[in-house]
Amino acid sequence: MYELLGISLVLAALFAINAGASALATGLWGLLARPLQRCAASTRAEILFAMRVGPPAVALITVAAFLIPSYLAYEPYRSGELVGNKLSALALLSAIGVALALWRGVHSWLATQSLLRRWLSIASPITISQINIPTFRLPHCFPIIAVVGTARPRLFIAERVLESLTADELIAAIAHECGHLAARDNLKRLLMRACRDLLAIVPCGRSIDRSWAENAEAAADEHAAERGSVVALNLASALIEIARMVPAGARPIVPAAAFILGDDSHGVMGRVNRLIALAGTSRRRVSRQFFNWAERLALLGLFAGLLITVTNTHALASLHAVMERIVRILS
Repeated sequence: MYELLGISLVLAALFAINAGASALATGLWGLLARPLQRCAASTRAEILFAMRVGPPAVALITVAAFLIPSYLAYEPYRSGELVGNKLSALALLSAIGVALALWRGVHSWLATQSLLRRWLSIASPITISQINIPTFRLPHCFPIIAVVGTARPRLFIAERVLESLTADELIAAIAHECGHLAARDNLKRLLMRACRDLLAIVPCGRSIDRSWAENAEAAADEHAAERGSVVALNLASALIEIARMVPAGARPIVPAAAFILGDDSHGVMGRVNRLIALAGTSRRRVSRQFFNWAERLALLGLFAGLLITVTNTHALASLHAVMERIVRILS
């Protein structure tokens, strides 16, 4: 019963902390969304990504650094405490979320590998000087121009796109995909999907997912527009041309990939208008130096806090007392 109670507490705590922090992040984004419209799209995308992956990370760190050590140190092996129905239900919900996240992660990886094998069997390698990853010409009815994969990304461009876009439009479209590569958006998309699956039964953070997808595309547009107003206008023209080639009602099914039109081709005109506006203003490259230092300071502060708390026996004893009360409430 000692082991079962410990596992149940760990799973229930993971679920409760993750759900609560995700709900808090969703509410916080609702308050910050309008003020942050003045910021660059890349800044908003970074903030949204942190809001999405932060709650499960906080839950995991809290359980690993505090709950488990306090339980092992202060819980008697034969305490006689039983796992109540409420605690069992929370643990079961958590276990379902973890299993679902693992299953969908494996399924997405297998689907991506299958897609790559199928496309590589019919694609022809081409050389484009503007990008330094393997690039392929793909015979496909859908106007694909997408970076597929995370560890070893590849760029696939449909023959229709190569034949329809001008050389300048193609360069602008590739600059957009370079923005996704620089931001590692494919990896972020997989991590955010896993975070969503952990709370599949509790729909927290769906608005953050949608907002991140929109801002990730806008950030990639900004990345291209940083090369000049002509590139911004060429990208706008390329988006219109590619959107016209999309079959009615069709959607790209490309796992672990960044597709130039994003998840919703109906939002193209909004991006085109924004690119036209960007072309009329002077753009400067958005530096990530602030984010790099902020991330390092946050990690350093977190590590220092964890070290102080874990080595503080009084803090662990207090946490164990809280756990005892929670077990009694849920029994």
